Amino acid sequence: QVQLVESGGGLVQAGGSLRLSCAASGSIFRINFMGWYRQAPGKQRELVATITSGGSTNYADSVKGRFAISSDNAKKMVYLQMNGLKPEDTAVYYCNAQIVRILSGRGDYWGQGTQVIVSS
Repeated sequence: QVQLVESGGGLVQAGGSLRLSCAASGSIFRINFMGWYRQAPGKQRELVATITSGGSTNYADSVKGRFAISSDNAKKMVYLQMNGLKPEDTAVYYCNAQIVRILSGRGDYWGQGTQVIVSS
């Protein structure tokens, strides 16, 4: 069994900062990449940022220069530092990971989500 648990969401004023964390646990052989997605009310889930096990990163255009993704491979954690938050960043943020398990192979896993609300 694999679990992804997010933390760090909350309410912040526009221009403020938040740091999200996600911890992966369970029978994990290898994590290929981890990332963050978000879903605002009435909208589809969208990519925010991803990071590979080698440290390569990818960002949505809407967050470039404001958000930074990082990871700690030894701890099986991924972080999202969010600066210069805007009301349009309000959403539920989901942690995602592509994980290889010894017996069942590669799979795509999601956390339960953490709410971020940015007030104007």
